[in-house]
Amino acid sequence: MTAVRAAGFTKAAFRGSAFDPLGQSRGPAPPLETKNEDSPEEKIRQLEKKVNELVEESCIANSCGDLKLALEKAKDAGRKERVLVRQREQVTTPENINLDLTYSVLFNLASQYSANDMYAEALNTYQVIVKNKIFSNAGRLKVNMGNIYLKQRNYSKAIKFYRMALDQIPSVHKEMRIKIMQNIGVAFIKTGQYSDAINSFEHIMNMAPNLKAGFNLILSYFAIGDREKMKKAFQKLIAVSLEIDDDDKYISPSDDTHTNLVIEAIKNDHLRQMEHERKAMAEKYIMTAAKLIAPVIESSFAVGYDWCVEVVKASQYVELANDLEINKAITYLRQKEFNQAVETLKMFEKKDSRVKSAAATNLSFLYYLENEFAQASSYADLAVNSDRYNPSALTNKGNTVFANGDYEKAAEFYKEALRNDSSCTEALYNIGLTYKKLNRLDEALDCFLKLHAILRNSAQVLYQIANVYELMEDPNQAIEWLMQLISVVPADSRALSKLGELYDSEGDKSQAFQYYYESYRYFPSNIDVIEWLGAYYIDTQFCEKAIQYFERASLIQPTQVKWQLMVASCFRRSGNYQKALDTYKDIHRKFPENVECLRFLVRLCTDIGLKEVQEYATKLKRLEKMKEIREQNQPSGVARSDPAFRKVGTRIKPGRDGSGGSRSKREGSADHESGQNYSASSKGERLSAKLRALPGTNEPYESSSNKEIDASYVDPLGPQTERPKTAAKKRVEEEDFADEDLGDYLLPE
Repeated sequence: MTAVRAAGFTKAAFRGSAFDPLGQSRGPAPPLETKNEDSPEEKIRQLEKKVNELVEESCIANSCGDLKLALEKAKDAGRKERVLVRQREQVTTPENINLDLTYSVLFNLASQYSANDMYAEALNTYQVIVKNKIFSNAGRLKVNMGNIYLKQRNYSKAIKFYRMALDQIPSVHKEMRIKIMQNIGVAFIKTGQYSDAINSFEHIMNMAPNLKAGFNLILSYFAIGDREKMKKAFQKLIAVSLEIDDDDKYISPSDDTHTNLVIEAIKNDHLRQMEHERKAMAEKYIMTAAKLIAPVIESSFAVGYDWCVEVVKASQYVELANDLEINKAITYLRQKEFNQAVETLKMFEKKDSRVKSAAATNLSFLYYLENEFAQASSYADLAVNSDRYNPSALTNKGNTVFANGDYEKAAEFYKEALRNDSSCTEALYNIGLTYKKLNRLDEALDCFLKLHAILRNSAQVLYQIANVYELMEDPNQAIEWLMQLISVVPADSRALSKLGELYDSEGDKSQAFQYYYESYRYFPSNIDVIEWLGAYYIDTQFCEKAIQYFERASLIQPTQVKWQLMVASCFRRSGNYQKALDTYKDIHRKFPENVECLRFLVRLCTDIGLKEVQEYATKLKRLEKMKEIREQNQPSGVARSDPAFRKVGTRIKPGRDGSGGSRSKREGSADHESGQNYSASSKGERLSAKLRALPGTNEPYESSSNKEIDASYVDPLGPQTERPKTAAKKRVEEEDFADEDLGDYLLPE
């Protein structure tokens, strides 16, 4: 055979030419062609790169929590991607369009809309993806659409989309199908369709049991009240495997240095922390489920708790049995069965130290509430000895020492509790109270301000801060904190009356009246507030308005004659003499031995000119004689300091029947004590003195004379002050003769 084409050898090659089969003699290769950046392909490539960068930046911003920036980047990526598609369509065929990039841009945009709670826009974007048949597996995004409908509480549509997604997910994706079924069950619970929810959760517990599904199954059975199914579901929940390693894995089996270093490295790594979180979540679900079903699965909650404890003891959660027993004791306390609670807690005295400390802490607090401080102290010591780092035990020990008056030692226990747990708000609050008792007001204020930073809207903390400022004689700050307090508890009558008291001490009567009136509106039985309001109206010469307050006071303290005397005096001063006379007569029927009432009756009957004046005068004389005889019959050795034998003018301060709580000290109050100086008006002081001078119910009355009837009386409201003339301006003619004597020539003939 011969070649069609020559091999390339010529005779000339052998005639002096060099052998160069690779053609190196032709010189270097020509340079590469420069990239044309203005070409359409290069522009499309650069634009595609920019879109990918924007999608990545949007995802990073979302992970950092900057949702607005993430949405802006996603929108920018969407705009640039549409430009890219148009350019591709102009240059190449539609088959060359990058569908993956379009899908990622739309999916990211929908996710960012959903993260920013723009649910309508997110649903529209998801619809664009789902309805486009070009995208493969786009039907799975119906799960996301179902989640949005669930957030919008449109549960029927959520269930519809979950089921559509479930139909499009193949059975090989078992874990995803289980999660979707769990969402369907939750949506059924939200709509109250418990039987459908039970079907979903039962299927999950049979196929791939997990803690959330087991707990939701118990809730569903609890909702329909099926006791037996609740028990079975609880047993299924207990049996769920946590798939975590035993703690023995983290104990070194030998002294091998390398092994010890490895164990030390993995003892608190991320995987170990995840195991701790999973175990804590399992314990939370089991404890919550046990507390939920224990009162209903048996005839009594005690029997139900016992059943739950037995089931837990036979499982991998043995340590939870003791916690359930303590919860049982707490349930006894809520039901006011204190003896049963004490017996249950005393069972733990021989258990391990952690449980013993918890039980002893509860016992200590229980005895403290019952004012059995010796027992409380004993169990507090037991709790502290069992677990020295238990802040609750140290706080209880400090409480018992505080109750015994040893405030310095109590403060030490509270400080130790705070060293063990800086978030123990009870210890911080109590140490503030202790410093208040020790009159270390700056330190007390510091404690309460720290507590306020932790508990922003605690009414107790706000009141304590205001009280400390009041003790520090800074009423402006006290008023400011009390204003914050009533913004948290606007209907607290005590806080409102305290504000009124502070404004009253500052001399601002109008503001004081406003807050006292608000306090009276919320709690119309506070005798101090009623008394102040009555005194305010008398001070402003509106006696007819004061009547309703003194009448209410007489209803609250019906055995106190002074309130009824005040009512009668208000009637008389307002010009209603007949009503005043009737009131005095009614008082005389209730308190026939009241000398003050008889004196008022004698004087009123004399002024009006009634024939009954002689009758009341005779009764008054008889009472005074009886009192004189009673005085003369007393042996001379009896000490005259006894309240029953005080002379006229030294009246017993009447008791406060029916009023409880701490008493506010202010001017105008019948229970006013010296020691605090308030800027009270002289008129208010006179009124307060008159109120204090009113007799009590059991006070003996003495005559000032054994011969003549003393029909004189002193108005308990003080002398009547002439009303200011505000009706019209004085006329000039009157002013011209104001200081001149009238001559005879000006008199009428």
